[in-house]
Amino acid sequence: MSHAEPDPNRPAVTGLILAGGEGRRMGGVDKGWVTWRDKPLIAWAIERLRPQVTQLLVSANRSLERYRALGYPVVSDAPGWRFAGPLAGIAAGLAAAPSEWVVTVPCDAPLLPRDLVARFLTAAHAAGAFAAMRDANRAGEELPPVFFAHDGARAHPVFLLLHRAHLPSLTAFLATNRRRIDAWYGTLPHSAVSFADEPDAFANCNDPESLAQLAATAR
Repeated sequence: MSHAEPDPNRPAVTGLILAGGEGRRMGGVDKGWVTWRDKPLIAWAIERLRPQVTQLLVSANRSLERYRALGYPVVSDAPGWRFAGPLAGIAAGLAAAPSEWVVTVPCDAPLLPRDLVARFLTAAHAAGAFAAMRDANRAGEELPPVFFAHDGARAHPVFLLLHRAHLPSLTAFLATNRRRIDAWYGTLPHSAVSFADEPDAFANCNDPESLAQLAATAR
């Protein structure tokens, strides 16, 4: 199920599309299947992310067979954290990912950057993150940063590059009943990756109004 040719100069990366929310601001519907420009939002996310990664997972808590029919593995929140927000989906994705590195995106950002993964990997390479994690069993290994997208005006914490080694920290954080993504990675080394030249790529469709606005204004 690989969609990108392996590059010896970069690690394998699993893409994780987060579609496991309750869609409260969208009237309780399964947001991944909301239509934008004649295609469901999940299809836009797959179209944008699939060429950038070596594997793809979908995080979902309902419409499971419908998501599986798209041809990608589907992971669901652990029973005690079902519908507990994006962090629960990220935890499930990290546990299931076939690669050490994972990029997360929401299902409701149909214009997500086509160079998202490349920019994340460039930032991680510059920070020495790949070299630091090459021997994952080394005693006293320091965790690499969590990398998050920033459009020059604000952070977009659902767009992340992180390592499977972050899973224990995330599991412990969820056990405290806290749910904010930036509150979690704020406890760890973390680094912003600039996308200031393409801020519109992070526009999302989390309610009917933003869906209509994006449809009217996006090129």
